[in-house]
Amino acid sequence: MKPRDQAPGPAGPDPAGPDPADPDVGADVPVRGLWDGQGPVFAVVAAGGALGAVARYGAAVLWPTVGGAFPWTTFLVNVVGCALIGVLMASVAELRPHTHRLVRPFLGTGVLGGFTTFSTYVLDVRGLLVAGRYVAAAGCLFGTMAAAVLTVWGSASLARYVLRERPAGALGTEEA
Repeated sequence: MKPRDQAPGPAGPDPAGPDPADPDVGADVPVRGLWDGQGPVFAVVAAGGALGAVARYGAAVLWPTVGGAFPWTTFLVNVVGCALIGVLMASVAELRPHTHRLVRPFLGTGVLGGFTTFSTYVLDVRGLLVAGRYVAAAGCLFGTMAAAVLTVWGSASLARYVLRERPAGALGTEEA
């Protein structure tokens, strides 16, 4: 334990507080500087982000949105991405410690972070407003957020249920 993580001394607690911890990095990885122990995490986030962004771009090329039309492609990309994020997060939580520490950064932050596109969603809302489609803009603005939150919650709940109901020993997670 580092001195600053110990109980406060006469001068009070260290203003920097305890070191931050990411459960995917692992407690066994010593972190001394910005890059110590983080190289693999940065690498998988970058690789996953590239894959997710290419997939999102591919969806936009295959199903383009005509100016002023409701951005169904962006909406569906975000909803599908949120569903996958819910399944991923529930799976990682339920299968821990059997998941590799780089699974969540690669798939969650990388692939799905690159795939979902809330910046494009905001630009789509702006485009609808500029085109004078105020009801569609409001529907896109609030509908996307509602669908995203409900989809993450629903897919995570379903994944947790399925994983908890699996037969003992399924997925190589047999309890000792």
